[in-house]
Amino acid sequence: MKKRDLILLLSVIAVALLATVALWLTGAFGAADKVIVTVDGEVYREFPLDEDTEYRIETENGGYNILIIKDGEAFVSEASCPDKVCVNTGVAQEIKPVVCLPNKVVISIEKG
Repeated sequence: MKKRDLILLLSVIAVALLATVALWLTGAFGAADKVIVTVDGEVYREFPLDEDTEYRIETENGGYNILIIKDGEAFVSEASCPDKVCVNTGVAQEIKPVVCLPNKVVISIEKG
């Protein structure tokens, strides 16, 4: 390996390390901290992800979803919809919300 190649390699590593530290310091790698519940495309309610709670989401069509926030995770434990896809989806993630199409409910995670 030539001296120039070594300098280039070390420079790339240094830039990558600095970028990682900068993202960490700005909170980009921090835990998501807000649960957003939308019903029919409108924000219904927001919850902090770090507070354990159970909430019944009521919809205009008479349906409901039970939202559970526990140990920094949010999921639907029960729903009035016939297929229960939202219950079986598991934990909501920043890139994977929990969706209940019959009740038009979306539960998503958002950073600060």
